Amino acid sequence: MIRLAPAAFTTVFAHGETDYPHEGCGLLVGRDDADGVRHVEEARPLPNAREPEARHHRFLIAPADLVREERRARAGGRDVVGFYHSHPDHPAVPSRHDLEQAWPVYSYVVVSVRGGRADQALAWRLSADGSRFDPEELVEGT
Repeated sequence: MIRLAPAAFTTVFAHGETDYPHEGCGLLVGRDDADGVRHVEEARPLPNAREPEARHHRFLIAPADLVREERRARAGGRDVVGFYHSHPDHPAVPSRHDLEQAWPVYSYVVVSVRGGRADQALAWRLSADGSRFDPEELVEGT
């Protein structure tokens, strides 16, 4: 289960709408508890570093941005526990490209943005063998 603080939900939805018709992306920062629940305390928007002509259907987080934000999270006693990105005018379901870029220890939140309005967020985890994404329960709260 992944639990997003209300402010994190707001940030993820707003970023998807702001970057529409391109994919918006960012990090999910928080901690995992002893019961395996992932608590996201903050969503951190980052620029989509993909070349401009591909931003409407692909995202890329620049390695330097990721390293900087991982250090910042750890300095605050938290971790990067996942990533989010938006799918303009598509369902909140990971694409084949998303699967090829995924890492097994993270959660992935995908937000569907239709006509400029965020309408659904779903969470995913990479399967143990890396062949697919499995749904992860996504709830709002702390």
